[in-house]
Amino acid sequence: MGGSKNALSGVGGFPRAVRQGDNVGDGDVAGEQTIVSGMAGRYATALFELALEANAIDAVAGDLDAFDRLIGDSPDLARLVRSPVFSTEEQGRAVGAILDKAGISGLAANFVKLVAANRRLFAVRDMIRGYKALVARHKGEVTAEVTVAEPLNDARLSEIKAALNAVTGKDVVVDVTVDPSIIGGLIVKLGSRMVDSSLRTKLNAIKFAMKEAR
Repeated sequence: MGGSKNALSGVGGFPRAVRQGDNVGDGDVAGEQTIVSGMAGRYATALFELALEANAIDAVAGDLDAFDRLIGDSPDLARLVRSPVFSTEEQGRAVGAILDKAGISGLAANFVKLVAANRRLFAVRDMIRGYKALVARHKGEVTAEVTVAEPLNDARLSEIKAALNAVTGKDVVVDVTVDPSIIGGLIVKLGSRMVDSSLRTKLNAIKFAMKEAR
Protein backbone atom coordinates (compact mmCIF):
# COMPACT_ATOMS: atom_id res chain seq x y z
CA MET A 1 0.00 0.00 0.00
CA GLY A 2 2.96 2.29 -0.55
CA GLY A 3 1.12 4.67 -2.89
CA SER A 4 -2.21 4.60 -1.12
CA LYS A 5 -1.62 7.66 1.06
CA ASN A 6 -1.16 9.88 -1.98
CA ALA A 7 -4.12 8.29 -3.71
CA LEU A 8 -6.26 8.80 -0.62
CA SER A 9 -5.09 12.25 0.34
CA GLY A 10 -8.47 13.91 -0.13
CA VAL A 11 -10.82 15.07 2.61
CA GLY A 12 -12.49 12.13 4.29
CA GLY A 13 -9.89 9.73 2.93
CA PHE A 14 -11.50 9.29 -0.49
CA PRO A 15 -9.69 10.45 -3.64
CA ARG A 16 -10.65 13.94 -4.78
CA ALA A 17 -12.22 12.71 -8.03
CA VAL A 18 -14.40 10.28 -6.10
CA ARG A 19 -15.39 12.84 -3.47
CA GLN A 20 -16.34 15.48 -6.00
CA GLY A 21 -18.04 13.18 -8.47
CA ASP A 22 -15.62 14.01 -11.28
CA ASN A 23 -15.73 12.13 -14.56
CA VAL A 24 -13.53 9.14 -13.80
CA GLY A 25 -13.70 7.68 -17.28
CA ASP A 26 -14.07 4.07 -18.36
CA GLY A 27 -10.46 2.96 -18.04
CA ASP A 28 -9.19 0.18 -15.81
CA VAL A 29 -8.60 0.98 -12.17
CA ALA A 30 -5.41 0.99 -10.12
CA GLY A 31 -3.85 -2.05 -11.70
CA GLU A 32 -6.95 -4.15 -10.98
CA GLN A 33 -7.98 -4.34 -14.62
CA THR A 34 -8.99 -7.98 -14.37
CA ILE A 35 -11.20 -7.26 -11.37
CA VAL A 36 -12.92 -3.86 -11.55
CA SER A 37 -13.00 -1.06 -14.10
CA GLY A 38 -14.75 2.16 -14.99
CA MET A 39 -16.50 4.54 -12.63
CA ALA A 40 -17.88 1.86 -10.29
CA GLY A 41 -14.44 0.27 -10.14
CA ARG A 42 -12.83 3.51 -9.06
CA TYR A 43 -15.23 3.92 -6.17
CA ALA A 44 -14.82 0.26 -5.17
CA THR A 45 -11.03 0.56 -5.25
CA ALA A 46 -11.03 3.73 -3.14
CA LEU A 47 -13.18 2.05 -0.52
CA PHE A 48 -11.11 -1.13 -0.57
CA GLU A 49 -7.87 0.79 -0.01
CA LEU A 50 -9.37 2.64 2.95
CA ALA A 51 -10.84 -0.52 4.45
CA LEU A 52 -7.53 -2.34 4.05
CA GLU A 53 -5.63 0.44 5.82
CA ALA A 54 -8.22 0.45 8.60
CA ASN A 55 -8.11 -3.36 8.89
CA ALA A 56 -11.85 -3.35 8.27
CA ILE A 57 -12.35 -5.12 4.96
CA ASP A 58 -14.65 -7.79 6.42
CA ALA A 59 -16.69 -5.32 8.47
CA VAL A 60 -17.19 -3.10 5.43
CA ALA A 61 -18.09 -6.11 3.28
CA GLY A 62 -20.70 -7.17 5.83
CA ASP A 63 -22.26 -3.71 5.93
CA LEU A 64 -22.30 -3.45 2.14
CA ASP A 65 -23.92 -6.88 1.88
CA ALA A 66 -26.61 -5.77 4.31
CA PHE A 67 -27.29 -2.61 2.28
CA ASP A 68 -27.35 -4.59 -0.97
CA ARG A 69 -29.90 -7.00 0.52
CA LEU A 70 -32.05 -4.06 1.56
CA ILE A 71 -32.08 -2.82 -2.04
CA GLY A 72 -32.96 -6.29 -3.31
CA ASP A 73 -35.77 -6.72 -0.79
CA SER A 74 -37.35 -3.27 -1.07
CA PRO A 75 -38.84 -2.06 -4.38
CA ASP A 76 -39.12 1.44 -2.88
CA LEU A 77 -35.43 1.56 -2.01
CA ALA A 78 -34.49 0.10 -5.40
CA ARG A 79 -36.51 2.87 -7.07
CA LEU A 80 -34.85 5.52 -4.91
CA VAL A 81 -31.43 4.18 -5.91
CA ARG A 82 -32.15 3.96 -9.64
CA SER A 83 -34.47 6.85 -10.38
CA PRO A 84 -33.03 10.22 -11.49
CA VAL A 85 -36.18 12.07 -10.37
CA PHE A 86 -35.07 12.20 -6.74
CA SER A 87 -32.84 15.12 -5.80
CA THR A 88 -29.44 14.71 -4.17
CA GLU A 89 -30.91 15.98 -0.91
CA GLU A 90 -33.83 13.54 -1.05
CA GLN A 91 -31.56 10.59 -1.75
CA GLY A 92 -29.14 11.67 0.96
CA ARG A 93 -31.81 12.03 3.64
CA ALA A 94 -33.50 8.75 2.74
CA VAL A 95 -30.26 6.77 2.54
CA GLY A 96 -29.03 8.24 5.83
CA ALA A 97 -32.22 7.19 7.60
CA ILE A 98 -32.06 3.70 6.11
CA LEU A 99 -28.44 3.23 7.10
CA ASP A 100 -29.17 4.36 10.66
CA LYS A 101 -32.17 2.05 10.97
CA ALA A 102 -30.15 -0.90 9.63
CA GLY A 103 -27.28 -0.21 12.03
CA ILE A 104 -24.82 0.38 9.19
CA SER A 105 -22.11 2.85 10.19
CA GLY A 106 -18.45 3.67 9.75
CA LEU A 107 -16.69 3.44 6.40
CA ALA A 108 -19.53 1.66 4.62
CA ALA A 109 -22.12 4.23 5.68
CA ASN A 110 -19.86 7.16 4.81
CA PHE A 111 -19.19 5.58 1.44
CA VAL A 112 -22.87 5.11 0.57
CA LYS A 113 -23.63 8.68 1.66
CA LEU A 114 -20.76 9.96 -0.50
CA VAL A 115 -22.04 7.99 -3.49
CA ALA A 116 -25.48 9.54 -2.99
CA ALA A 117 -24.01 13.05 -2.67
CA ASN A 118 -22.13 12.53 -5.95
CA ARG A 119 -25.29 11.42 -7.80
CA ARG A 120 -23.80 7.97 -8.40
CA LEU A 121 -26.25 5.97 -6.30
CA PHE A 122 -27.57 4.26 -9.44
CA ALA A 123 -24.26 2.37 -9.65
CA VAL A 124 -23.91 1.47 -5.97
CA ARG A 125 -24.67 -2.23 -6.49
CA ASP A 126 -21.93 -2.43 -9.14
CA MET A 127 -19.59 -0.73 -6.68
CA ILE A 128 -20.50 -3.29 -4.02
CA ARG A 129 -19.82 -6.15 -6.43
CA GLY A 130 -16.48 -4.55 -7.33
CA TYR A 131 -15.52 -4.20 -3.67
CA LYS A 132 -16.40 -7.84 -2.99
CA ALA A 133 -14.30 -8.93 -5.98
CA LEU A 134 -11.32 -6.97 -4.64
CA VAL A 135 -11.74 -8.55 -1.20
CA ALA A 136 -11.95 -12.03 -2.73
CA ARG A 137 -8.77 -11.45 -4.72
CA HIS A 138 -7.00 -10.12 -1.63
CA LYS A 139 -7.92 -13.30 0.25
CA GLY A 140 -7.05 -15.61 -2.63
CA GLU A 141 -10.69 -16.52 -3.11
CA VAL A 142 -12.67 -16.94 -6.32
CA THR A 143 -15.98 -15.17 -6.87
CA ALA A 144 -18.75 -16.98 -8.73
CA GLU A 145 -21.79 -15.14 -10.07
CA VAL A 146 -24.77 -17.44 -9.67
CA THR A 147 -28.09 -16.51 -11.25
CA VAL A 148 -31.13 -18.54 -10.22
CA ALA A 149 -34.79 -18.45 -11.20
CA GLU A 150 -35.93 -18.50 -7.58
CA PRO A 151 -34.28 -17.89 -4.19
CA LEU A 152 -31.97 -20.61 -2.86
CA ASN A 153 -32.32 -22.13 0.56
CA ASP A 154 -29.20 -22.57 2.68
CA ALA A 155 -28.82 -26.26 1.83
CA ARG A 156 -28.94 -25.66 -1.92
CA LEU A 157 -26.52 -22.75 -1.69
CA SER A 158 -24.12 -24.94 0.27
CA GLU A 159 -24.31 -27.64 -2.43
CA ILE A 160 -23.47 -25.14 -5.16
CA LYS A 161 -20.61 -23.68 -3.14
CA ALA A 162 -19.23 -27.18 -2.43
CA ALA A 163 -19.34 -28.08 -6.12
CA LEU A 164 -17.51 -24.87 -7.07
CA ASN A 165 -14.92 -25.38 -4.33
CA ALA A 166 -14.26 -28.94 -5.51
CA VAL A 167 -13.69 -27.96 -9.13
CA THR A 168 -11.63 -24.80 -8.55
CA GLY A 169 -9.67 -26.09 -5.56
CA LYS A 170 -10.23 -22.72 -3.91
CA ASP A 171 -12.67 -21.14 -1.52
CA VAL A 172 -15.41 -19.73 -3.73
CA VAL A 173 -17.49 -16.70 -2.74
CA VAL A 174 -20.95 -17.08 -4.26
CA ASP A 175 -22.75 -13.92 -5.41
CA VAL A 176 -26.40 -14.87 -5.99
CA THR A 177 -28.84 -12.97 -8.21
CA VAL A 178 -32.48 -14.01 -8.59
CA ASP A 179 -33.90 -13.66 -12.12
CA PRO A 180 -37.18 -15.51 -12.73
CA SER A 181 -36.80 -15.07 -16.51
CA ILE A 182 -33.74 -17.30 -16.92
CA ILE A 183 -34.10 -20.61 -18.70
CA GLY A 184 -32.87 -23.72 -16.91
CA GLY A 185 -33.08 -22.31 -13.42
CA LEU A 186 -29.33 -21.87 -12.80
CA ILE A 187 -26.48 -19.99 -14.50
CA VAL A 188 -22.97 -19.92 -13.06
CA LYS A 189 -20.15 -17.64 -14.16
CA LEU A 190 -16.62 -17.92 -12.79
CA GLY A 191 -14.59 -14.81 -13.50
CA SER A 192 -15.08 -13.97 -17.16
CA ARG A 193 -16.14 -17.43 -18.30
CA MET A 194 -19.09 -19.71 -17.91
CA VAL A 195 -18.63 -22.98 -16.07
CA ASP A 196 -16.79 -25.81 -17.82
CA SER A 197 -18.15 -29.29 -18.51
CA SER A 198 -16.73 -30.90 -15.37
CA LEU A 199 -18.60 -28.45 -13.19
CA ARG A 200 -21.69 -28.40 -15.38
CA THR A 201 -22.36 -32.07 -14.65
CA LYS A 202 -22.46 -31.42 -10.91
CA LEU A 203 -24.58 -28.30 -11.31
CA ASN A 204 -27.04 -30.13 -13.55
CA ALA A 205 -27.58 -32.64 -10.75
CA ILE A 206 -28.31 -29.76 -8.38
CA LYS A 207 -30.73 -28.19 -10.89
CA PHE A 208 -32.55 -31.52 -11.18
CA ALA A 209 -32.82 -31.73 -7.40
CA MET A 210 -34.17 -28.17 -7.30
CA LYS A 211 -36.93 -29.08 -9.74
CA GLU A 212 -37.79 -32.25 -7.84
CA ALA A 213 -38.10 -30.29 -4.60
CA ARG A 214 -40.86 -28.05 -5.92
